[in-house]
Amino acid sequence: MLRRFSRRFFLAALAGSTATTALSAPPTSSLRPSARGGDHFKKAIADPQAIIADARLGGRVCYAVADARTGAKLEGENAKIGTPPASVAKAITALYALSVLGATHRFTTRVVATGGVSGGVVQGDLVLVGGGDPTLDTNGLASLAAALKAQGIREVRGDFKVADGMFPQEPTIDKGQPDHVGYNPALSGIALNFNRVHFEWRRQGGQYTVSMDARSDRYRPDVAMARMALSERRAPVYTYVDGGRTDNWTVARGALGSGGARWLPVRKPALYAGDVFQTLARSQGIVLKNPQVVTRTPQGTTLASHQSGDLRTILRDMLRFSTNITAEMVGMAATVKRSGKPASLRASATEMNRWANAALGTSSMRLVDHSGLGDASKMTADDMVLALVRARQNNVLRPILKPIPMLDAQRRAIKNHPIEVHAKTGTLNFVSGLAGYMTARDGTEMAFAIFAADEATRAGIPRAERERPQGARSWNRRAKIMQQKLIERWGAVYGS
Repeated sequence: MLRRFSRRFFLAALAGSTATTALSAPPTSSLRPSARGGDHFKKAIADPQAIIADARLGGRVCYAVADARTGAKLEGENAKIGTPPASVAKAITALYALSVLGATHRFTTRVVATGGVSGGVVQGDLVLVGGGDPTLDTNGLASLAAALKAQGIREVRGDFKVADGMFPQEPTIDKGQPDHVGYNPALSGIALNFNRVHFEWRRQGGQYTVSMDARSDRYRPDVAMARMALSERRAPVYTYVDGGRTDNWTVARGALGSGGARWLPVRKPALYAGDVFQTLARSQGIVLKNPQVVTRTPQGTTLASHQSGDLRTILRDMLRFSTNITAEMVGMAATVKRSGKPASLRASATEMNRWANAALGTSSMRLVDHSGLGDASKMTADDMVLALVRARQNNVLRPILKPIPMLDAQRRAIKNHPIEVHAKTGTLNFVSGLAGYMTARDGTEMAFAIFAADEATRAGIPRAERERPQGARSWNRRAKIMQQKLIERWGAVYGS
């Protein structure tokens, strides 16, 4: 049964070397088949060099695969060369956060009153205190505002402040990205809606109406600190200018069409959260002054608090949806607990590299952030596989990794495929990574890492074109096909 399956399943993976013989007449005597070993079919499977060459990616492909239980290395190529891991780096961040903070850790956002409360009146300031929660949304802020009203708060005599000093303030995750991409927002000790603002436009007659809001499934408060203006130009589609207390955007009128929407990054997280909380508090009858940003948390009485979900759930969603800001904030939270507030995002990533060397046995981690968005990050396939093998001992990572389906020629998921994969993908322009665990038909479990990068082509892309550069989509498709062929090879050679 196994031999029949192996021939049929791996026929598509052959290196195009199958020969066809035309018989002009039947044989005159019985043909005796020559004896073949039990693993003869493995000789027909394409070797990794042929699979890589067929992908036509340019640049370099680095990979390693090992027995997940013993760590015994099975195959590898360029496995000690540092390569941008893209979002595969989030798997290391998840291990870092779980180790330092613990799977049950929760982030808390608080509302603090200074000067005491008398007769429903806050005598001093009201302070929204960021607790590093990457999942705080408009619903969460609304619950805080409702809790204030439930406690009888009706007036604040002092100022309204937002304390965001838990983490260093960073205007972007990676300064090399275009201004308008929502996956590259600012960072600080408070975040709202993944630090994105919702921009929507509609055409009525020959005129457009535009709005900027902090919508959720229950609320849609307008945002005053993010502004959008239409511009009579063709390109660029978006421009951004720091307005001091505002994020000032313009958009090319000719690019808008009949209507649409997108999420834009927020560059002033504390003012954004303060703006939205001010609106939500007003809806509860509590009038607050315009928000002021402070880095130190004032002493006072906690009037209301909002907790995130547990860290394990946050990380599972991070790995599934690859949210950059979640990776950066949980990574920095781990650094704060491990060694104190870091001077910068890069300093926090350096601390994570030190932890990986000590806890996972890696030697060449050179990550510059926690999300993998910065292409200056470097990781080797050997180090990633070593980390996966170490994590396998406690089975902390595989259960929260995303299942990766095996696809047919039309890129449709193959049901009941004999190889099961749980892994983290990583994609930048002309960079593609995949690392995780695979279980072959016979139950053999392997840890693997595949990094492909054409760094020369990537470096030549103008900053303004980095959202959708020409050729990147087809390159990424070929990289993913290559990854699957390598996994199918390993399943056949080491798991049958």
